[in-house]
Amino acid sequence: MKTIYKLFALFFLIGSTSCSEDVLEKDPISSFPAQGFYKTASDAQAGVYGIYDAMQSTFSRNFAFWGEGRADAVQTNHSGEPLLLKQNNLNPTLNSASWNSLYQTISRANYAIKYIPDVFEGESELGTQLVGQARALRALSYFYAVRIWGDVPLITEPYESINQEIFIGRTDQELVLDQIEADLLFASQNCREQFGGERDRLLITKGGADAMLTHFYMWKKEYSKAIESAQRVMDNGMYSLVNISDWSKIFTTGFSNESIFEIGFNETQTNMMRVLYALGSDSDYFPSEKFRNSFEEGDLRQELIYDVTQEEPTKVWKFFGEGFNDESPDPSANNIVLFRLADIILLKAEAHNQLGEVEEALDLLNKIRVRAGLSELDQAEASALYGDVQSAILQERLIELSFEGHRWFDLVRTGKAIEVMNPINGLSAEGNLVWPIHENAINRNPNLQQNSFYD
Repeated sequence: MKTIYKLFALFFLIGSTSCSEDVLEKDPISSFPAQGFYKTASDAQAGVYGIYDAMQSTFSRNFAFWGEGRADAVQTNHSGEPLLLKQNNLNPTLNSASWNSLYQTISRANYAIKYIPDVFEGESELGTQLVGQARALRALSYFYAVRIWGDVPLITEPYESINQEIFIGRTDQELVLDQIEADLLFASQNCREQFGGERDRLLITKGGADAMLTHFYMWKKEYSKAIESAQRVMDNGMYSLVNISDWSKIFTTGFSNESIFEIGFNETQTNMMRVLYALGSDSDYFPSEKFRNSFEEGDLRQELIYDVTQEEPTKVWKFFGEGFNDESPDPSANNIVLFRLADIILLKAEAHNQLGEVEEALDLLNKIRVRAGLSELDQAEASALYGDVQSAILQERLIELSFEGHRWFDLVRTGKAIEVMNPINGLSAEGNLVWPIHENAINRNPNLQQNSFYD
């Protein structure tokens, strides 16, 4: 599908990209140094679109490696990285241990944040909301970095001089989290309510920033703040739950009313979704037996997620449609849906439950259950089925958000990772919850220290 980004080539210290009339095409037109590029409003917009472009390569495959590869919903017959992640045999040579693509995104954001205000004289709604988008994308990149590696270098200024320190050590993750919060609050206050059409899902809006804030506050266990940001999303008229008959279209078609933020792809710039989930019998991942056995009877989503007629299904067709031919050589042009309304509703339910507001939590949980054809639960029923309301919500996130890149972070965030994964792959140490830092980063930067579990 065609998207709305216009991409101009921006050569930054750690990366570059080509340009075209459409951000997702790769025909090069020209190139510019990052320093001195920001002169007009069009330059400012192009600079921000370049940040989105960097996110394409960042999340094309890693959204699943980081969010699903170490968790319990997937299994693999694949050698290499998928197997190493599943077995919890992480090492500093893994592709997913590299933060280069995240820092490329951060670098582009830093240039935009610094120079866009200089383009506009005085107060400018366009300039402010462009900076809001840049700060939200920087925050999202750092949020992934903190959840994956813990302490990471915090860089908020572009590299423009040989006099700047280039060997940055790791920053305490609490300070990085403080910067993430500041960026997201700015974005929530200054991004546009909407742009119109597909742009409402492909660019960061106030709703997108509030969705990120909800995830951020849940990670920080600041449940009252998470409820406030989640409520803003739910009150936003741009978002509504789709009917179960349209549930697959969230992923196969994209741009649904339920979607909050998607990373756009098309037939020219494709992603790795097919390789991840549906490439004959050689995809990276397929639904694990534990996942398949976790469905309640009558759940209408099950046959929309994988082929229930196969004893051992070889693919996830949630993202491609029921009956998808997994032998097709066509690459994947699907958008990656990073945030959607059901996700935020379930996080809000979890936050209410953590504050002892059980009825509010169950009301929200049951919205998602009823859509899926399941009965409503009261507290006693939730406890009988899953042990407690918290576990019932986590189970619902496992099914509803399956393979979308949330499961591992949910397990870590709720303190369940070792309990769930120890019987599967022997995970037992808190220090093992983070990834190792890639050896290239360690070798290049004398001020970096490896995560202690991997020393």
